[in-house]
Amino acid sequence: QVQLVESGGGLVQPGGSLRLSCAASKTIFKLYSAKWYRQTPGKQRELVASLTSIGTTIIADSVKGRVTISRGSAENTVYLQMTSLKAEDTAVYVCYARVQEEVFSDVMDYWGQGTQVTVSS
Repeated sequence: QVQLVESGGGLVQPGGSLRLSCAASKTIFKLYSAKWYRQTPGKQRELVASLTSIGTTIIADSVKGRVTISRGSAENTVYLQMTSLKAEDTAVYVCYARVQEEVFSDVMDYWGQGTQVTVSS
């Protein structure tokens, strides 16, 4: 069983930057894909960014040019770098990962608990 733990959220002023981290609780064999979603009350969950095992990234139009998704040197950490933050970026950011824990393990999907990002002056 793998747990995903997000960190790096917090209160930031408009125009500021944050780097969110999503760390797996153990070393994994292979990361197939990772995604960052965000959720605000009363709104549909929004896919912010995704990353494949070969490094292909997709960034939502709403954050394009301000957000990058990347993977750490180890397979078990994914980052979301956000710059030029706006009030409308305020949300709970949740990471998702499709992983294979060990070489003979099934491929499984995991979700983190989320980290709050608040953009306000």
